[in-house]
Amino acid sequence: SSANLNFSYTLSHVSYIFFLLIYFLNGLYCSFKGINLFSRKQREAQSAPGWKLFGKVPLRESPPKDSKTIQQEYEAKVSKSGQRKNLEFEPLSTTALILEDRPANLPAKSEEEAQRHRQEYDEMVAEAKKRELKEAQKKKKQMKERFKQEENSRTSLSQPAVIIMDLWWQGLPPNVRGKVWSLAIGNEMNITSDLYEIFLSRAKERWKSFRETGSEMESDADSADRESSLDLIKLDISRTFPPLFIFQKGGPYHDLLHSVLGAYTCYRPDVGYVQGMSFIAAVLILNLEEAEAFIAFTNLLNKPCQMAFFRVDHELMLKYFAAFEVFFEENLPRLFNHFKSSNLTPDLYLIDWIFTLYTKSLPLDVACRVWDVFCRDGEEFLFRTGLGILRLYEEVLLQMDFIHIAQFLTRLPEDTPSERLFSCIANTQMISGNRKWTQVFNALLKDKEMEKSSSPTVKNS
Repeated sequence: SSANLNFSYTLSHVSYIFFLLIYFLNGLYCSFKGINLFSRKQREAQSAPGWKLFGKVPLRESPPKDSKTIQQEYEAKVSKSGQRKNLEFEPLSTTALILEDRPANLPAKSEEEAQRHRQEYDEMVAEAKKRELKEAQKKKKQMKERFKQEENSRTSLSQPAVIIMDLWWQGLPPNVRGKVWSLAIGNEMNITSDLYEIFLSRAKERWKSFRETGSEMESDADSADRESSLDLIKLDISRTFPPLFIFQKGGPYHDLLHSVLGAYTCYRPDVGYVQGMSFIAAVLILNLEEAEAFIAFTNLLNKPCQMAFFRVDHELMLKYFAAFEVFFEENLPRLFNHFKSSNLTPDLYLIDWIFTLYTKSLPLDVACRVWDVFCRDGEEFLFRTGLGILRLYEEVLLQMDFIHIAQFLTRLPEDTPSERLFSCIANTQMISGNRKWTQVFNALLKDKEMEKSSSPTVKNS
């Protein structure tokens, strides 16, 4: 059996060698005759660059053509063959190619197929236009909603301000009143609780000195130093809101009011203590903590109008009275003429109103509501409130003489209705000859400066 295997192996080996010999001789014969048996395959292999098993196929001799050149050659070829139709447009995308005829080496489209392709293309274009229109409408809707939201935002920003102003006019809630007052008044003087403690200690030292010496004034105090007015605070506190019985000696707020007024007197010795300050400080103490009340009190009294009255600046006070009379005559001409005929000047009733900010003349709840708007609108509202009071009691005042008018306005009725008063204030227009309060008052100040500059004493100096 082994002999048979060796014989078959030898025979197959000889056959393989014989086949290779015939293949080699055939190649020599073909090369001698100029015949290439594999010319087609070799041409196809050489038509594209690539790697072969026994070497690299050489690259094309001609350089690669760009897309524009290829398109031009194709169009020239198609125009010669006459296969391409004259379309009104050039296909700009693959979707448009369905309208093109097939190449010459492929079967031509049938009429039904061409019609179907044309219909499909029209449907695709219609769908694309429909989609674009839908997207445009969606975008337009989004822009419209955006503009609407922006408009609502602007409206929502303005509406709360109007609502807040209306609520503010109707009166602030007692639980937030003090905080709102404090924020509205501000702290331009940068007062701190530590500063309050410093001047409170100073006031306590002065009070101790007064008790030891039994004198209200120190020998080294000059006329400009009004810390000596500290002793006047005790007398005035007992007259502050007596019906409440909370600020009098032994009351829960007596020492607190005494401390705030004493610290202010030492902080502003140029102003000192003036009668009427206790009412203002008392209202603040009822709505704020001790240090916060001092901060608000100090900044409030530093306002131009309050400073003019508490420092008793006669010339500036007269300008405030003159501005008040301008709007008095504008709003209440009958009562204005009655006051003029009775020789009743504004200082007889305005001083007490401004010094105490109406806390002494009006019921406390009404006065607090006046403070609400005063903290919002400023000094103008103080004089507008005065005109509102005169409007409210106009018919009564027209029947009175000088003495009764002065007494009535100094102590207004305890049942002064809040709503009716604020209705009268609202009906009072602070405009005279198209000029507002600030413009009228500033014009009076300019007249005052011109009078000073034209006075003989100024010229001689």
